[in-house]
Amino acid sequence: MSNMIEISGLNKEYSGKRVVDGLDLCVPEGELFGFLGPNGAGKTTTIRILTTLTKPTSGSVLINGIDVARDAGKVKKEFGVVQQHLSLNRDLTIAENLELHARLHHIPSAERRKRIADLLDYVDLSDHAGHLIDNVSGGMKRRAMIARALIHRPKLLFLDEPTVGLDAQTRRRVWDLIRRMNSEGATVFLTTHYIEEAEALCKRVGVIHHGRLIALGSPLELRQRLGMVAVEIQENGTTYRYFPDRSSATSFIQDLPNTERVIMRQSNLEDVFIELTGQKVMGD
Repeated sequence: MSNMIEISGLNKEYSGKRVVDGLDLCVPEGELFGFLGPNGAGKTTTIRILTTLTKPTSGSVLINGIDVARDAGKVKKEFGVVQQHLSLNRDLTIAENLELHARLHHIPSAERRKRIADLLDYVDLSDHAGHLIDNVSGGMKRRAMIARALIHRPKLLFLDEPTVGLDAQTRRRVWDLIRRMNSEGATVFLTTHYIEEAEALCKRVGVIHHGRLIALGSPLELRQRLGMVAVEIQENGTTYRYFPDRSSATSFIQDLPNTERVIMRQSNLEDVFIELTGQKVMGD
């Protein structure tokens, strides 16, 4: 299987400060990949380079074999982007937003009408096509942004915090849509600060910190690095201790003077993230 994204020795500096530092990463075609990092880790800068908004200081990025820095016009045809913040035209209806985007991609009239109708059906917005953006829910706005990103049939989708601000039920509806797009062949590069989202959706995740990729693997592989967790709830805070297996954790708990406020559980991806970075996951 060929790589949809190939990042080699990527560096980016602002005013002498390196915010992306020697990043190497490959995302195979058809993968649903999660990119995690705390504030200031270099996650947003990396995404901006991948989507042609920022030029790298050095290193290379290929998307479907096309050099992002050297051929930005050509590479834009390869991907669609769903940004974290609302980027739809609020003065237009959902259908008009798709129409505008299709025209910008120079899609012929007959194909454009069919494509818009198909996409509205795909994201379950056909009954709301004529509604102004300000008159629909947050979940509908997000699905409209996904439909817009798909208008030119891209092979790769960048989803930047695609469910931020959505309630749990709507978030899971968007998850189903993301899974469907991926199952139908789209490569998905997802940033999120919802750990359960990364665990639920992603085949692999990469953790970036201080501009460097510090962990890469499936959620299960990363969780297995920590094993079991003993959570000790104290008056001055909560202490987390990690053990390779259940017996080690049990022995530790049994030796404590007070075990009533200690919980033992399997590690999760958030434990891995905090142990690696010393920080909780936050959106950039």
